[in-house]
Amino acid sequence: MSAPFWIIHLPTRLTTLNDATTLAIAIRESLGHLTTIDFGETTLSEEDRQFLRHRVWCDTPLDNSTRCHRPTEHHGQCTSTVDPADT
Repeated sequence: MSAPFWIIHLPTRLTTLNDATTLAIAIRESLGHLTTIDFGETTLSEEDRQFLRHRVWCDTPLDNSTRCHRPTEHHGQCTSTVDPADT
């Protein structure tokens, strides 16, 4: 049996989903080089409704063993690069 992975819950003082998404994007941009963080699985939730999570990125598997880096529910094709139009 393999060891379990750990999740870091990082509370903020932000009050909108848009602001929380912007912070998640900034964290991915600054720490994206770390292979120990799976940014594709990033979700956001309200403090008192943590059971209701909002995915930040699409994360669909692509043919070249990577995952889509575009926002969840994006328009157009999935891609493993960040599209400036999505930020």
